[in-house]
Amino acid sequence: MIYRFGDFELDTAMIELRRQGVAIAIERQVFATICLLVENRDRVVSKEELVQRIWDGRSISDSAISSRIKSARKALGDNGRVQGLIRTVHRVGFRFTGDAVTVGANAQPAAVTLHADAPQSPAIDTARPSIAVLPFRLIGASDPRTAIADALPQDLITELARLRWLFVIARGSSFRFRGDNQDLAQVQAQLNVRYCLCGSVEFAGETTIISAELCDLADRGIVWSDRFRIRLGAVHEIREEIVRTIISALELRIPLNEAQRARLKSPDDLNAWSVYHLGLQHMYRFTKADNAIVTGLFERAVLLDPKFARAYAGLSFTHFQDAFLDYGGDVSGATRRAERYAAQCLELDPIEPFGNLTMGRTFLLHGDLEGSLPWLERATELNPSYAQAKYSRAWTKALLGQGASSQTDIDAALALSPLDPLRYAMLRMRAISHIVSDEIEDAVSWADSAARTPGAHCLTELTAAIAHGLNDNDVEARMWAASARVRAPKLTREGFLQAFPFREQRTRRLVTDTLERVGF
Repeated sequence: MIYRFGDFELDTAMIELRRQGVAIAIERQVFATICLLVENRDRVVSKEELVQRIWDGRSISDSAISSRIKSARKALGDNGRVQGLIRTVHRVGFRFTGDAVTVGANAQPAAVTLHADAPQSPAIDTARPSIAVLPFRLIGASDPRTAIADALPQDLITELARLRWLFVIARGSSFRFRGDNQDLAQVQAQLNVRYCLCGSVEFAGETTIISAELCDLADRGIVWSDRFRIRLGAVHEIREEIVRTIISALELRIPLNEAQRARLKSPDDLNAWSVYHLGLQHMYRFTKADNAIVTGLFERAVLLDPKFARAYAGLSFTHFQDAFLDYGGDVSGATRRAERYAAQCLELDPIEPFGNLTMGRTFLLHGDLEGSLPWLERATELNPSYAQAKYSRAWTKALLGQGASSQTDIDAALALSPLDPLRYAMLRMRAISHIVSDEIEDAVSWADSAARTPGAHCLTELTAAIAHGLNDNDVEARMWAASARVRAPKLTREGFLQAFPFREQRTRRLVTDTLERVGF
């Protein structure tokens, strides 16, 4: 097999790297490293995979990996500062970002044919959604600033590739659909994808207008769209914010659309991915009945696909609910199951953000806040747009008494996912962060918003009772406490502190005394 990119040819049969037809002398491990990255250019190759494939899984130092990557970059005329062909994804791995095409031993690169009768791409993994991000169309005259039309989609491809549940078409293929060639039927036929993200960039005086939309190629329906109006000179300053907003929207909208698709199928036809997404519809309702339903669906998903890592993370999440809310009277058993399923997820996929999140949450069941934090930090590093990981990290920080840092994480989570099913919990944790910082008036405001948010759990009402009680408004405090009692007759002060194991004894005493004073 020969891969051609720029002036280079990578000949896997001859074990040779050539530049403009001239062979380049490189070590065999360096050649193997380049091959691995080029062959998997549609995704990030983790350090663990490099060690497994290049060194047969032997114990290798980070410096040895860095040395091979440095040599590979040098052979390709690249370096660690520019990273034009080999990009480092911090704490995750490496990705080849060049536009490589596959050719025969003596063939020339074939031109792209954009016709309805063009051959379809080989079948890809249909157990998870797939997406192509097209270069954004330019509206109006071209000038040097129009590079943003390619820069934004490239950033989106890079970040989407970090979502382990989504198959992302590489830039070299999706960027061939440019300008007037963005016919969705052709995109589907030639790239064999389920979703397409496209957009436009328009310069109107001193304003830049960026539009983006997500299309389900099965029915050509628009799943999501948004528009950003930006001052001309500020585009690059807020480019990361635009990318995070779009990534967050896709993380929410694609699973919702997948669940809707699954409901339209015959139950006997549901594959593991569809069953998993049906379960997600029940996972965030936080009722005993819904949790039983979602647990059954996730169990069915792992029976259909025993290597489906995210389904094991889902089972960890549901058993966390069992323990956290004591649905079945077996908290210790539910805790053990939450830990076991999180571990199974990470055995299958160590860099699955959901698995790292659920592993971190299991430590909270033991009140081990310091043990939880590294896992939640890793989840946010693996996916910087993961709103729930930021929320969970804020939870842990608030309980540790780090109110200001917790508030920063909550604000980021709310910005990333303004329609999140756990929005009420995010608002509740914002209130708790103010309680631990002795900012009681702010705590009241956030706690009221949380308790009045649709789907709010009884623990949220009890948080509002605490905030009002600390603010010497016992009438409101007793009202919220009474409502929580009606909804959860078995809930106690000790149960609230078990759910929120504040590290500082002073905070624990304040919460206990306030709840007792308002009749709870």
